[in-house]
Amino acid sequence: MQNYVIIVNWNGWKDTIECLESVLRMKEVPFRVVVCDNGSDDGSLERIREWAAGALTAPCANPSLRGMTSPPIAKPVAFREFDRAEIGRGISVSSEQLVIIRVGADLMYAGGNNVGLRYALQDPEAQYFWVLNNDTVVDSKALSAMVKLMKQQPRMGMCGSMHLAYYNPTEVQVRGGRKYSRWTGRVITCPGKIDQIEGTDGRMDYVHGASILVSREFVEKIGLIDESYYIYFEELDWAERAKGKFSLGYAPQSVVYHKEGAAIGTNSDRKRRSLTSEKYNSKNRIVFAKRYCPWTMPTVLLTVCATAVHRYCTGSPEHGKAIFTWACKGLVAGSPVRGRL
Repeated sequence: MQNYVIIVNWNGWKDTIECLESVLRMKEVPFRVVVCDNGSDDGSLERIREWAAGALTAPCANPSLRGMTSPPIAKPVAFREFDRAEIGRGISVSSEQLVIIRVGADLMYAGGNNVGLRYALQDPEAQYFWVLNNDTVVDSKALSAMVKLMKQQPRMGMCGSMHLAYYNPTEVQVRGGRKYSRWTGRVITCPGKIDQIEGTDGRMDYVHGASILVSREFVEKIGLIDESYYIYFEELDWAERAKGKFSLGYAPQSVVYHKEGAAIGTNSDRKRRSLTSEKYNSKNRIVFAKRYCPWTMPTVLLTVCATAVHRYCTGSPEHGKAIFTWACKGLVAGSPVRGRL
């Protein structure tokens, strides 16, 4: 049995090599790592190669977490490198623990991870796939805790982690996943304590996208991540498509420290979100509601419009305009492009 860790990099090599330093410390289950570079133009590929050769040390932005990435693992780290076009031709899966795939374009979260998943699926021994954000640092048992839980519960298709804030590790960001309010189109953090027991699909509607372990059976039956969202709501869509077929899970012993929103300006504080974040969040709230619960559209639209008005009235007219404009784009968006294998 083999497990795969899929990490997407886009102009974030510092985060990626710090993440890799922590990931490659894991020992309890066998795994291979696939880094998919989404057409970075900041020299990311060169920096990752230098790190693997031992010529570059991974940075650490929070000294309290330095022990998770230091001292550095033994170098050089052997790796193979492929182009995305080669994946489509059915190349032989590498035996090296680290694989780098040059995606060649910014396919965002869904597209970049799908490239890695398609590669990993070519390995007949692959059983579980861990979709992991590059702006994370992980505990040494983060993968094994999820694998153990999913083996104990074969119907479980998706499993999440305990997300702690990278810059304030006592702060809980997410316990596995979140609830979704169909009447407002907003996601809600699940209540609970830091040591809460394993969750089930009853306490969350989706697994948070920064750390998702999925089974091979799940991917083969449900498909890959829907790329039509661009950003936001992809993991909720993935879980929604699996309803009635697979359950969701949460392994609290699987701990990841998450920086959150490094690439696109996501922030739990709505007042500090980037324009990109505001645009796609509002658009995809409409898109998702229209696809899966169209009867809630009046209240979802009302909530989005109220958010736009609030931004206008609180000194962010550009954000208010973006929310309203992109919500309208969501109303006229076409049929979804499902995650085809």
